[in-house]
Amino acid sequence: MAVGPTWKKQGHRELEDKAQRVLLSLLLQRAMSMVMKGQRDGEPSCSSLDCVQEAKQYTMWKLKFGEGASDPLLRSSNGFLGRETWEFDPNGGSPEEHAVVERLRRDFTRNRFTQRECSDLLMRMQEQNQVYSKHEVSNLKDSSEVTEEVLLTSLRRVLDQYSSLQAPDGYWPGGYSGILFILPLMNEDGGWSTHTLGPSSMFGSCVNYATLRLLGEVLDEHNDGLSKGRAWILSHGSATVAPQWAKIYLSGTIQLFQNYGCFHIFFPFIQDDIIYPPSWFQNIAMASLHKFMEPLFNMWPMNKIRKRALTNLMDHIHYEDENSNYVGLCPINKVLNMVCCWIENPNSNAFRRHLPRIHDFLWLAEDGMKSKVYVGSQCWDTALIVQAYCSTGLTQEFSETIKKAHDFIKNAQVTKNCPNYKRYYRERSKGGVVVIKDSTNPSRRSNSRTKVNKDGTLSSAESKRTTPWVEFINPSESFRNIIVDYPYVECTSSLIQALILFKGVHPGYRREEIDRIIKNGVLFIEKKQKNDGSWYGSWAVCFTYATFFAIKGLVAAGRTFQNSLSIRKACNFLLSKQLSTGGWGEDYLGCQVEEYIDSGRPHVVHTAWGMLGLIYAGQVELDPAPLYRAAKELINMQLETGEFPQQEILGSFNSSLFFNYTNYRNLFPIWALGEFHRRLLAKRA
Repeated sequence: MAVGPTWKKQGHRELEDKAQRVLLSLLLQRAMSMVMKGQRDGEPSCSSLDCVQEAKQYTMWKLKFGEGASDPLLRSSNGFLGRETWEFDPNGGSPEEHAVVERLRRDFTRNRFTQRECSDLLMRMQEQNQVYSKHEVSNLKDSSEVTEEVLLTSLRRVLDQYSSLQAPDGYWPGGYSGILFILPLMNEDGGWSTHTLGPSSMFGSCVNYATLRLLGEVLDEHNDGLSKGRAWILSHGSATVAPQWAKIYLSGTIQLFQNYGCFHIFFPFIQDDIIYPPSWFQNIAMASLHKFMEPLFNMWPMNKIRKRALTNLMDHIHYEDENSNYVGLCPINKVLNMVCCWIENPNSNAFRRHLPRIHDFLWLAEDGMKSKVYVGSQCWDTALIVQAYCSTGLTQEFSETIKKAHDFIKNAQVTKNCPNYKRYYRERSKGGVVVIKDSTNPSRRSNSRTKVNKDGTLSSAESKRTTPWVEFINPSESFRNIIVDYPYVECTSSLIQALILFKGVHPGYRREEIDRIIKNGVLFIEKKQKNDGSWYGSWAVCFTYATFFAIKGLVAAGRTFQNSLSIRKACNFLLSKQLSTGGWGEDYLGCQVEEYIDSGRPHVVHTAWGMLGLIYAGQVELDPAPLYRAAKELINMQLETGEFPQQEILGSFNSSLFFNYTNYRNLFPIWALGEFHRRLLAKRA
């Protein structure tokens, strides 16, 4: 297996390693300042002078795109297309910029318990081509009409500004964060959440308390934040009641905890932090493995089998690393793979290649430095953004922006399969488009044809390979349904739409097979509809999202309001959830209980999803009044810059973790207003 160039000089290697560690140290210092935020309610976690110094250091970080070719430890199959990293510049930032950054940080800290998600203002501040649209629109009063002119002005305002944020590669960058056990914000009660929307958890608190100790934080009377964190852990039990993921992370730091003299935090208590507790059968099975099988396989000759199994496991880890260019799927398996490579050989090229890829996950904003959930969702976001732009009818005005986006998607296509992919239980990837950049192994929502399930549905990362009964071995305690990759309404809808578009260009290619997939996919979507007319959203919060996708897929396949009971029920559902102000808003808890929970306040993205679902179902032709009200809601929420506000995060994973698709706040309102304008013109014609 190729691992890159041979380092001929030991001094060169030591110098390179030292440079990597120095830069990582700077990154971790910025991260620690964010982790400790929340020491004093309503005030920055530093003195005035310290805040100025912090602000200066923040402006010394610059966002770089597509870099890495000069580093011999890095490689890419597409020229580092879509790579985004923050680079430290000791001479960066003017006094005016320092003052702006300090203000942004203070504002976020002051409001962090009411506005938990940042707006990526540091990235926006750095965009030299940032513009403020000249198209001004006043807030629409109750008696105001949403006219064609109002819609076009609103669209041009956001498109002017949003186009200026496009990266040189053609995609739109963003923080893509929200999961707090990676790098978090402290809550008012002294603990840390698992995600920005939730209360403090043992998972987030233990992992981040340990992280702070490893970063050198000292538990004394001057460290109020650390003391509050320790008190929360002790008052709610201990790491023994944390889910398995937390225990895996902490297992590598027990010796360090002993050295720090705080190993006594591990006392048993109630298990109030485990989302999906194991069944009695799983408890018996795991206990048997621990008490009987583990000792047995540490004795000769069974330890030979164990050694062979571990060798095979490392072979799979190296395969994943090589085919993802040491990025991995997400920061979770990336870090675990890196630790395994270090244990195998701390001086190996495999471990050294992991180090610079840490920068791919770290993101800087007004809330501090944190880790992204993945290295990005560049292709997924860009594909949706292109559809949003095309819906507006303003493609000629923004043709350069759309062309750059098109080129990015085209260049991101996978041109070859992973070597020996069947041996490593991978799918065919040639022809797919990766959601996560810098990898030859497509992630979820890939369009590779071989991923289609036998019943015509589409799962997320691979085809469905086994039956649900194997979920009994799920050890995570934090996620459900992670052993089998189930088919999803959103993915199947996207598949139907893509195949129908393909048929329009190549009507004779594998027609019978494609028609069968479309037919079965439609039946699957209709079968998954709930009694109230909605669909459950697996990849975002929650029912308005999936209902929009389901309607769009059904309509693409020929279903209409007139000939489809499913679409009529879906329209009734969406209309029944519209707020009196005209918008829609859901609470993330609906993902966990699988019922619609009204947040009681409009959300720009939920409002856009509700609008789009109704528009594609034919509501403009039936009665556009609800859509006029929704459009007015969106326009009134538009910011002075032309963009739409960052509200509660909406991304969802396995009903348990919630994260932020940073581009959703703009792309879906653009899409909804654009499609509404287009349908109104068509109706008038």
